[in-house]
Amino acid sequence: MKKLIFAGTPEFAAEALTAIVAAGHEVALVLTRPDQPAGRGMALQVSAVKQVALRHGLPLFQPPSLKDAEAQARLAAVGADVMVVAAYGLILPQAVLDLPRFGCLNIHASLLPRWRGAAPIQRALLAGDSETGIAIMQMDAGLDTGPLLLCEALAIAAEETAATLHDKLAALGAHLIVDALGRLPLPPTAQPAAGVTYAHKIDKAEAAIDWSRPAIEIDRQIRAFNPFPGAQARFAGQPVKLWRAVPVAGQGEAGSILAVDRQRLIVACGDGALAVEELQKAGGKRLPVRDFLTGHPLLVGQCFDPPP
Repeated sequence: MKKLIFAGTPEFAAEALTAIVAAGHEVALVLTRPDQPAGRGMALQVSAVKQVALRHGLPLFQPPSLKDAEAQARLAAVGADVMVVAAYGLILPQAVLDLPRFGCLNIHASLLPRWRGAAPIQRALLAGDSETGIAIMQMDAGLDTGPLLLCEALAIAAEETAATLHDKLAALGAHLIVDALGRLPLPPTAQPAAGVTYAHKIDKAEAAIDWSRPAIEIDRQIRAFNPFPGAQARFAGQPVKLWRAVPVAGQGEAGSILAVDRQRLIVACGDGALAVEELQKAGGKRLPVRDFLTGHPLLVGQCFDPPP
């Protein structure tokens, strides 16, 4: 069993921490981001990792940075064998990377070197990748550039969303990190020089639907941005989020409604058409087409607005 420091913030990391605790490792310290204001009331919200730490009575540390000497001294005092990092959100300086005997291991949600960076799940879906996976990486000072210790691929289903793929990868990451911890030290393998891509952070502006694009690309956009930020169209000047759709045969003016029934709304795209099955108006709930049309009738021949 290893004595370790765990650093992470969202649900993806919380699943790994839960698995590490269940495997019997000694989690001597948990690092997570400081509580953040969220919601309409801007009340402070605790991270998913903090919730796990509190539930298991684990020592907790929430520094705003790891660059100052005081924070680094707190980590050094632990005397950890290894530090596990998963979607933490803070940069680890070299002084921190060098502290543990086995260094710092990162759980990354892609098959490195493809999709280094902040949003590998969404970028894999947007690109139409057929597979992704988890890489357990020995961290260095670069952006997801360290040598690989373990990797496992995962097929991306045709209907996969960022939400469903996240959950599959979180479970796989939890399994692989427990495996890695039990087998340390593992032989490192340098990442290939070829095939490097970067998963840049998602910008909300990317969520705007351009109906002149092929239906297959808009479908990827809808799935990649479910649940955040939600792919957004406009109809009669009002925002409408699209949550579920499938590409179908059809042609017409981009953005025009080709057919309407109780199950779906067929909208022409630059190439092919999209059968929309779930929508949401601003301030409303996510609704299947049948329920959405009850309050917002849409007719054949009407058009969604072009992108701004």
